[in-house]
Amino acid sequence: MDLEIWRDAIDLATKLFDLADKLTKKGLYRFAEQLRGSGLSMSNNIAEGSGSSSKREFSNFLNIARRSTFENANVILILEKCGLLGEPEATEILIALDRLSGKLQTFRRLSGASRMRRTFYSMPLAPSSLSSFALHYALRPMRFAR
Repeated sequence: MDLEIWRDAIDLATKLFDLADKLTKKGLYRFAEQLRGSGLSMSNNIAEGSGSSSKREFSNFLNIARRSTFENANVILILEKCGLLGEPEATEILIALDRLSGKLQTFRRLSGASRMRRTFYSMPLAPSSLSSFALHYALRPMRFAR
């Protein structure tokens, strides 16, 4: 498999694993295991989905991988809010998660793997639209002011 999104997910997972190792050294085992699990889930679901026999099944795996980016972003935001992760490192990881999330969504649409029903929830978004966690990140100074 040589999908760019898979390689990006692997690169991001290694950053999350490095962070998890630091958290383990501080005794924050639950946070570390959460990052390891959801970090691994991104690339695993892309890999597993690539072996699907249908576009619909592949789309589901890509969606799970994308949801794992949101899970990781949530953990990063909590770590930052608790003072366990500095803003520069949190920002770098959040940007990478946002990019991967966008690439996964775009790949689903372009590959024909996504068959969304036309509801107001699935109306096309402008290319510059922010994902949900990127929007939360943009609002972070107001929400997480110390």
